Formats: sequence, C-alpha cells, structure tokens
Amino acid sequence: MNSLPNISEILLNTFNTLINQFVIFVPRVIGCFIIVAIGYLVAKGITIVIRKVLVTIGFDKIGDKLNEIGLIKQLKTEIKLSDIVAKVVYYFILLIFLTAATETLGVDAITSMVLSLVNFIPKLIAAAVMLQIGIMISDAIKGAVVATCKSFNIPSAKLIGNIAFVFFLIITFISALGQIGIETTLLESSFLLVIGGVILAFSLGYGIASKDVLSNIISSFYSRKNYREGQVIKIDDIKGMITKIDNTTVTIVNDNTTTILPLQFFQTRQVEIFN
Repeated sequence: MNSLPNISEILLNTFNTLINQFVIFVPRVIGCFIIVAIGYLVAKGITIVIRKVLVTIGFDKIGDKLNEIGLIKQLKTEIKLSDIVAKVVYYFILLIFLTAATETLGVDAITSMVLSLVNFIPKLIAAAVMLQIGIMISDAIKGAVVATCKSFNIPSAKLIGNIAFVFFLIITFISALGQIGIETTLLESSFLLVIGGVILAFSLGYGIASKDVLSNIISSFYSRKNYREGQVIKIDDIKGMITKIDNTTVTIVNDNTTTILPLQFFQTRQVEIFN
C-alpha cells in the first residue's frame, strides 16, 4: 500500500518557493518603478526644451496656416504643432524607458507589447506629417481650381474646388493609412470605382448644364485675335463700340444702349467691323 504524501512537507516547499520568488521579484518591481520615474523626468525635461525651441524658431506658423483651412475651421479646433511634436517626443521617450523597465521585470509578453508601440510611433509620425502636407497641398489645389474656374466665369467654381480638395485629401488619407501599416488595397479599389462613377456623372451633368458657358470659353480663343476694345462693329441690328471683352462676353456701347453679347454669337453671326 502506497504511503500518503507528506502534506506538511509539500506546503513548506510551496511556501519556500513563493518566498524565493517574492524575494527575486520585489527588487525587479522596485527597479522597474525607478526606471519609469527616471524616464518620466527625462521625457518631461526634454519635452519642455523642445517646446520652447520650436516656439522660438516659429514652428507654429505652419500650424497657423493649417488653422486657416476651411476643413480645420469647421472642426472647431486649433492646431499647435509645437505642442503636438512635444507630446509625441514625450511619449516616445517614456515608452523607451518603459521597455527597459519591462525587461527588468522579465515578462516577455509585456516587453514585446511595449516594443511594438515604440516601433509604431515613427510610422505614426510619418503618417501625420504626410497627412499635414496633404491637407496643405489639397487646399492649395482647391484655391487654384476655384481661381481658374472664376477666371473663365465657370459656374459653381467653389463646388468644383471643394470636390478637388476632397479628392486629393482622400488620396492623402489612404497613403497615410498605408504608411502606418494598414492594408489599403481594397479601400483604394473601392475609392477608384466610386470616384470614377462620380466624375463621369458630374462630367455629363455639368457638361450638359454648362454647354453654353463652355462654348463661350472656346469661342474666346478664336474671337480675341479678331476683335479688340475700341473697335466699332455691327452684329445683327446692334451697332456700337466694344468697351470690354472677357472670357465669355463682349460689351458693346452706343449712344442709346449697352449690350452684352455671348462670345459664341461672333462665331455664328455676320459681324461688320468699321475701324
């Protein structure tokens, strides 16, 4: 018959093991807290210095330009780049010290998680910079599109500019997601399909609605070399002096009336020039 196990001996061994583990683990915990405390002080000090340096060199002026963009104004938020950069550096340094602290504990799972966060931060910074530059470029493209449309008297210039802004902003956003390691192949394909359909529908609808305006714009390229301000002309029953020629119309003034005619008339009607 087998003898019963010595319960007191088993309990004693277990207790001794716990005491030994506790004696080994407590110094590690204390060392971990000391490393984290030092990391906090170092990160805080470096953050203060970086913020002051960035403010001194006028780094926030870039953020001021971003704050002027309509999209940022609608979000009712203010971007202060010196604070953002300082915060990123603060957490980056803190995570580095936290990695060292977890290595002191000897818990591999926690160390791997913290290392993943440390490796992720540079990608996040690159994505944030890319998104910031993309917003500024998108806003510049929007301004250029609006100015071009207004110069040709194209209706809905602001709407076309906003469409261009959103288009380039989405492209930038997808690129930023790819920078931080998110798979964007499906998103890119879906975006291309949607934007292709929207552009086709908009082009057809806008082309039909604005055919007269487009016709006048095209006519202006042919009419400008034949007509100039100061000429006296007669078109149909209207005779007078040309006082203004813009991208879509011609203004004719005589003793009695001021007439504004679309430029496409000069391609389809007989025009007499008297001087």
